[in-house]
Amino acid sequence: MNKLIASIFGIGYLKGGGTYASIVTCVVLYFLWQVPAVLMPLPNVLIGLAILLIGIYTGNKVEPFWGKDSYRVVIDEVAGMWITMLFVPINNIKLLIAGLILFRFFDMVKPLGVRRMENLKGGLGVMMDDVLAGVYANIVLQVIVFSGLLK
Repeated sequence: MNKLIASIFGIGYLKGGGTYASIVTCVVLYFLWQVPAVLMPLPNVLIGLAILLIGIYTGNKVEPFWGKDSYRVVIDEVAGMWITMLFVPINNIKLLIAGLILFRFFDMVKPLGVRRMENLKGGLGVMMDDVLAGVYANIVLQVIVFSGLLK
């Protein structure tokens, strides 16, 4: 069960699984935006926190089988993409696509301490580089929102 969750139901086994997991998260977010209760800040933050904690737990469980930060583990991309879109105006497909591009950029380039997060032990190291990439992507998205670049 831990492998199934860590790989997000097998997405991690695909070539480019991290990108696919990020795209699937965008699709899920789009549909969740149609549910008013999920749009409230507290449920959104709690869902993100739950994804993070589940990712740390499953990352710890699969590491002995798959090795450190295996490409098969893509729940970290789900957490990072979720954080990217926190507090971003809903139902704006342009912002969702911009968030996806920004998150994947920060996740792949790993600037400003993102790479150092990978040095943390176990599931925490697996998750935190993507969390920080998501934070950076979110900051850029907030600047875009407040500047009115994407309406």
